[in-house]
Formats: sequence, C-alpha cells, structure tokens
Amino acid sequence: MTESVVTTLGPNGRWNLAALGLHAPDTVTPGDADSSGNRAADRVTARTWGRTRTRLNFTERGEGYVQFTRDPRTFVDAALSIREADEPVLDDADAWVRVEAERLGAGESGGTEWVDWALSPVESRVLCEAVPTTNRGYYAVVEATVAASRLDVDAYDRTELLDRLRYFESVVETAGGPAEREAFEQVRAYADDAW
Repeated sequence: MTESVVTTLGPNGRWNLAALGLHAPDTVTPGDADSSGNRAADRVTARTWGRTRTRLNFTERGEGYVQFTRDPRTFVDAALSIREADEPVLDDADAWVRVEAERLGAGESGGTEWVDWALSPVESRVLCEAVPTTNRGYYAVVEATVAASRLDVDAYDRTELLDRLRYFESVVETAGGPAEREAFEQVRAYADDAW
C-alpha cells in the first residue's frame, strides 16, 4: 500500500484533505471486466473508513486529487485533522493525479463501515523530481498517524496503540529530522488526551 493525501471538493466549495492508502492493481484474469469494459483489477483502489468527508465527496462528486508529498506535517494534518484548502493541489505536492472514483463495494469491520473505490486517472502532473531516500523517521510518523487515528475505535486495544506511539516517537527522535519531530508533535497535539 502507498500512502497519499487526497483532496476532495466539499459542499462548501473548499477542498478537504485526508490521508488515503492506495492499493496497486492486482493481476488481471481474462473476462474480469465490468459492464463498461473496465477492469477494476486494472485500477488503483482505495478504502475509506467511516462516514468521512472523503467518502461523502467521492459519492457526491465522483472525483478527487491524489497527491504525493514528502512533508510529514502535511500528512499528519491530512490524517488526523479536518483541514481544507482553496485549491485542489497542495503547495508541497511532488506529484498529483486527478482521479475519478467509482464505488466498488462496502462492508463493516470492527464496528466501522468501509467503502472500496476504484480510482481511474484523468490527468496528472509531476511537479518535483527527487532522488528517493529512506527516512525511518518519516515512516514512523506515518505509522503513528495510523495508531493515533485508532485510539477511540473500540475494536483496537488502546494500551497496545499507546505502546506503538511511544515506539514510533523513539524512532522519530533517533532517525528523524526537524520536520519529522515537528510532525510528531502534531500527532501528540491531535491525540493529546491519550498520553
């Protein structure tokens, strides 16, 4: 799974930011097409959890902008807060893809509703090419947002999540830079009742 930030247009005319995990297409078998000839297995998919703004906006408008950013602070804001922007493309996006979102299915897990979406690219742009680096602190921030977002979900063990958060904090302190440390402080602020 690849983590991204998605912006979707809300009813107020502003673009809502959210974290969105993307799943690469599966291997396709012959005859796997839907009635329009498209094969869901050929497309990137994503799952929204709960009755979120992203789910509502995908349902109402059927599209959004998937973006890739290296700024951990943007990712934390998207994952753990309600943040809106005037424009669909973020200033710190390295690349973006405008996608059409097609509902594939829905269900429930651990008391939370989910919806699966097939995302079809409409247009895209690379804004910044960079040599990829591996920053353990950045990835610890991403994992911390997952743990923090589950603190109030009954299906997850709160003590275990807090242990994970403390571990990710130690990784950020050891392997992260100033941006990762600032991002982890944002995680703490959004989940301040937990510590």
